[in-house]
Amino acid sequence: MSEIQIKGLNDFNKYKSLLSELVRKDVKIKYRNSVLGVLWSFLDPLLRMVVMTIIFSTLFHRVQNYPVYYLSGQLIYSLFVGGSSQAMRSMVSSATIWKSIYVPKYLYVLSAVLSNFVTFSLSLIVLFGIMFVTNVHFTVYIIFASLPVLITLVLTTGVGLIIGTLNIFFRDVEHLYNVFTLLLMYSLPIFYPEDIIPASFKFIHTYNPLFYLLKCMRDCFLYGKLYSLPDLIFPAIAAVVFLIIGIFMLKRYQDRFILYV
Repeated sequence: MSEIQIKGLNDFNKYKSLLSELVRKDVKIKYRNSVLGVLWSFLDPLLRMVVMTIIFSTLFHRVQNYPVYYLSGQLIYSLFVGGSSQAMRSMVSSATIWKSIYVPKYLYVLSAVLSNFVTFSLSLIVLFGIMFVTNVHFTVYIIFASLPVLITLVLTTGVGLIIGTLNIFFRDVEHLYNVFTLLLMYSLPIFYPEDIIPASFKFIHTYNPLFYLLKCMRDCFLYGKLYSLPDLIFPAIAAVVFLIIGIFMLKRYQDRFILYV
């Protein structure tokens, strides 16, 4: 292990209690001034599922168990988009802190990703409840959903580091990313069946790591089977590549952050 890697691990170990506090703060801020508070982690996916089921289940009646089909896709999408969007803003919003004292800036990105993982974990309770109500069999393969979720977290962290760094220098990144996430939502078979996409547009799924992660989640929760290993290889490689690029960009440009905030 190199000296840089050892230093990075030592830094992480030194500030892990701070990371825990940042995650707790992010969760509290998310539900601040909300009457229902953390209950929105349950109500938000539930209400979205009800609306989508009412609107689209009749159009896509061939989709097996539309509520679980939608929720299993929406939750993995929300984990990525919510975490990366919050991570993008995290270093700018925390500038007053790291301008005063030294704190590894990646902690803000990591806390944003992990706080959204807390929301995701609570929302899984809704998914389990809908599975129970709609008589979906609970199989041992649900445990294996942890692997695509882990890959999603790594991918989210990598993307968060990249766009978080870019957002320091170009604040328009935030607006552009909002448009991108909207396009991403409609490009993924979250509320529509995969097979309605024309063959000429299949590349949209082929080169999208979230598409494969979404498929893996549905295999575990809806179809009661283990996903194929090739479906994990591409998103895993993509996640590692984005993480390496994100770390490289942060290390290279973080000393210039103070000039732009």
